[in-house]
Amino acid sequence: MQGIEIHTGNWAELGARASDIRRRVFIEEQQVSQEEEWDGRDDACLHFLAQRGDTALGTARLLPDGHIGRVAVLQEARGMGVGVALMQAAIAAAQRQGHPAVELTAQTHALAFYERLGFTAFGDIFLDAGIPHRSMRLELI
Repeated sequence: MQGIEIHTGNWAELGARASDIRRRVFIEEQQVSQEEEWDGRDDACLHFLAQRGDTALGTARLLPDGHIGRVAVLQEARGMGVGVALMQAAIAAAQRQGHPAVELTAQTHALAFYERLGFTAFGDIFLDAGIPHRSMRLELI
């Protein structure tokens, strides 16, 4: 996507801007509780922040075990390729780290988005924070 930059860093570097996006998307828009959103794992993750100019539009994180999570794009930036750019950055980082695959838990309304990126769903639908999810995997090797 033209004009979008993806910044990669740790929570100390990107946390303030990433947490604002996650608060707006997950806590305010999707009504996820603060206790569920702030799981204490951010310090161990590699974070991604999508920006256009000085405006932060989306975020994601890569956990040490190769799981991608907390993919969030502000409502006004959806449909502009921000989510794809974030996912491509996270997948590339996982490849550089040597992970044979990446996994995530997708909200069921977003399954097609992840399938277009090559992910395959597995297992049953389950509730996470009261929202239906399904596990997905992308082989990297």
